[in-house]
Amino acid sequence: MNHITPFFVETDWQTLLRQSICNIDELLNEVKLDSSILPVSAQAATDFAIRVPTPYLNRIEKGNPNDPLLLQVLPQPAEMERYPGYSNDPLEELDTNPAPGLIHKYKGRVLLILSGACAINCRYCFRRHFPYQENQLGSQQWQQVLQYLKNDQSITEVIFSGGDPLATPDKRLNNMIRDIEAIAHIQRLRIHSRLPVVIPQRVTDELCHTLASSRLQTVCVLHVNHANEVDTQVAKSIAKLQAAKVTVLNQSVLLKGINDSVDCLKNLSEKLFTYGVLPYYLFVLDPVHGAAHFDVSDNDAIALVNTLQTELPGYLVPRLAREIPGRPSKTLLSLT
Repeated sequence: MNHITPFFVETDWQTLLRQSICNIDELLNEVKLDSSILPVSAQAATDFAIRVPTPYLNRIEKGNPNDPLLLQVLPQPAEMERYPGYSNDPLEELDTNPAPGLIHKYKGRVLLILSGACAINCRYCFRRHFPYQENQLGSQQWQQVLQYLKNDQSITEVIFSGGDPLATPDKRLNNMIRDIEAIAHIQRLRIHSRLPVVIPQRVTDELCHTLASSRLQTVCVLHVNHANEVDTQVAKSIAKLQAAKVTVLNQSVLLKGINDSVDCLKNLSEKLFTYGVLPYYLFVLDPVHGAAHFDVSDNDAIALVNTLQTELPGYLVPRLAREIPGRPSKTLLSLT
């Protein structure tokens, strides 16, 4: 009998999660930089903590203060500035939060906050101020969520989000999926996660078995903003998900100084598709306090995607969109 050694072991990802870098000095030391040559802010790191796991850290170019991966996680003084139109709840999610851990904005689908934990704290995160403590899914809250799903037969899709839903251990995740499978009108499970990218070891054999054996059609939406975030380990995590019958898509955020060029966006789409991942959305920045320095204007965003359309086949061009509170769907930005 052939014995196949699993590529990933669950304890590996949990250890990597615990050992993430959580302070500025350690981050700067690891990337061979110091605060005299790039702006950093201890106050911003207090307001929104640093969290950078080793697999992601290893992809940052050492000694480069403009590295696009570094700039996504580095606390900067600009985060402490305040601008009109920016808020702690830019998508007004608390108005669509009928039960702890549950957000119901769109017809036919609900979003569940499985975990407030993330493997990486992206400085542009629209939920950086979200009240996760008030939305924890303990056993009582979970039963409340299940009853909500059972009572609304128009709901056909459940979206696991966070934080990062894959910060949830495999056993608990398996139990939650089985509970949802028992609700006959639920057809699809969508998992929005950055963990297969920043700690690819998270895609365990146990997770893949759970997803492969589910009656639900499962989609995993990754969050990759730059081609340099995808290395051979990430490629293997993607392949494992695909082997488990999971459709893998990607959504990105358009970020000034990180991916706001045609070459960056083109390279990202082509690299993703090399591993069978289709671009899904390219979002303009959600106006959350602390992230205004990443903003790209709508006109510039539209011009970028218009040019991208001339460079790539249509299936590799993500839909340029924003989320506007109160709208029944994402709003696509008009291209010429």
